[in-house]
Formats: sequence, structure tokens, C-alpha cells
Amino acid sequence: MQVDIESVPVIQEVHIQTDPLPNYSTCTSETQTESNRGFTIEDFKTDSAGVHYYTGLQDYLTFSDVLASLGPSAFKLTYLHGVRPSICVPDQFFLTVIKCRRYTPNFELSRMFKISESEVYCIFVTWMRFMSLQWREVDIWPSRDCVSFYAPSDFKRNFPTTRTILDGFEFPVKKPKAPTAQQVTFSTYKNRNTAKSVVGVTPGGLVSYMSCAYGGSTSDRQIAERSGLTRRTDPGDAIMVDKGFDIQDIFAPVDVTINIPTFFRKKNRMSGKSVLRDRKISSKRVHVERIIGLGKTYKILTQPLNQTEMTLASNIAFVCFMLLNFRKCIIPSSA
Repeated sequence: MQVDIESVPVIQEVHIQTDPLPNYSTCTSETQTESNRGFTIEDFKTDSAGVHYYTGLQDYLTFSDVLASLGPSAFKLTYLHGVRPSICVPDQFFLTVIKCRRYTPNFELSRMFKISESEVYCIFVTWMRFMSLQWREVDIWPSRDCVSFYAPSDFKRNFPTTRTILDGFEFPVKKPKAPTAQQVTFSTYKNRNTAKSVVGVTPGGLVSYMSCAYGGSTSDRQIAERSGLTRRTDPGDAIMVDKGFDIQDIFAPVDVTINIPTFFRKKNRMSGKSVLRDRKISSKRVHVERIIGLGKTYKILTQPLNQTEMTLASNIAFVCFMLLNFRKCIIPSSA
């Protein structure tokens, strides 16, 4: 039995305006004076190391670009429980990313930003859902020509038709009270309760696909079946996967090749050709593992999510990995 924990009600209504983005170069709330002002992104304009520590982004300019990518809607949100935040929009975004990056408790965030814990909670939940909704409107699946252009040189020589590299990753959740939920989220691989998603990465290191979050008992194949990738790929494409993705029969009808390590089955030895092929696949498939490792620098994906956060698991995972696309690529051009 699998449960898609993405199926949660929308928690805020987003009003979109057509006006240009407001000027947020001065981020001082009307309700705050200079004497009681708390943590603010304005203090990090010249502190790139501080921006990277708290957000994972390169500097203040990159932070501003990421906020701008969310569009004017970020300035016209209707918040959870009708709360009217006492901090400005850039600081609300700053608070949300800090929560993802450092997994800072709400109590500590309330002291940092000098707001109440309930306000921290409402800001985080509203913004997490909003960012996921906005960025899911962006088609992050690049064309075949774009993938080939940015692919590392060695990748082009050995696997020129590869469109994406798929791998699953699990992140912990607190043990649910309901026995059924415990069963659905229990991962025999991790021996704990987890949520699971599948990530697709281009050979050049761009996160090009992100599935919804499922219970940890769900197999990689089951998630791939629900992924809709058969409708995104073109005939002649190739997908690189690990042995957990035995999905050749799913993609064969659409003429998509699956590059997967050789299965032993009942053989007690492998040919030299198979060994060399598997080594090449492993040396290239490691790129997706590096991206997943980078995604887990957002510590919210490494600590057990509570009940509230678990209902946002799909949003949290998607937002954390989308933030990686705004960072400098970690895969060298010769890889």
C-alpha cells in the first residue's frame, strides 16, 4: 500500500498582480523601528559567506534573483490563518530558506527575527507551499539539444543520448501514530520511517525532474511508473539509472533506452565487456548522487520531519532541490 503524501489541501490563496516587482532594497517593516529590528537580509548585502551559510546561495545578488524568480505574487500572498506578518517580504523568504538550510527551530527563528513562534510557523508553511506552486509552473525539463550542449565532454563521448540520470533519495520523518501510516512510511532499506522521492539530473548537473514524495515503503519502480517521464522523453533518448530501477519494460514502447548496470541473475561471472560498461555507467551515474548530496546540505532533509512538515514533504523536497539550480554547478565540464 502506497500513500502519496503530496495530497494535502492548499493552505493559501495566491493573488497575482501585473505590476513590476516592488523595490525591496530597503527592508524595514512599518511595524518595526530601528531599535527593535531583528534579523534581516539587508545586513548581509556585503557578507557573501553569511548568505551562503544561512541560505546555501552564493551571495546577496543571487538571493535577490531567486526571490525575483517567484514573481510579483510573492508580495500579494494571503497567509495561513489570515496572519499579517510584521517583517517584510524579503525577510519572510530569508526566514523560510534559513529553516530549510539550517533546520532552525521555530523558537530560535522567532528570537532571531523578533516575531512570535506562531508567525514563524504561518510564514514558513505559506511560503513553502507558495514556492512549490510557483516553481512547478516552470518547465525545468530541458530540450535534447540543450542537454547535449551542456553535457560534459566525456559524457558526450560515452553516452551521447542520455537525457537524464534518475535516482531515488529518502529523507526521515517522525514515526506516525497510525499503524497504517507507520507501515506505509517504513523503509526496509533505511530501517526507519521515511519519505521517498525520485530526482532526475541532466549530465550537466541541472535538476530536471522531481517526483512527489511517497511513503518510504514505495519502490523506485513504482514512483517511476507514476512519473510521467514516458511522455517527456523523445524516441532515441536514454535514461541512466541504478539497479533499483528495473524499468526497461516501461520505456521500451516509447523507444527510450535504459542504461542500467548488468544484473547477475543466476550467472557466477561477468564478461569483460559488461564489467567495462558497468564501470562507465557508475562513473557517470555518480553525478546524480553528488547532486543529492548537495541537496541534503539543506538540513531539513536530514532531520525527521514532524507531522506538520510531513504534510509538506513534497513541497520541501522540491523547493530544496530547485534552489540547487540557482547555485554554481559542481560537475566539471570534463566529467
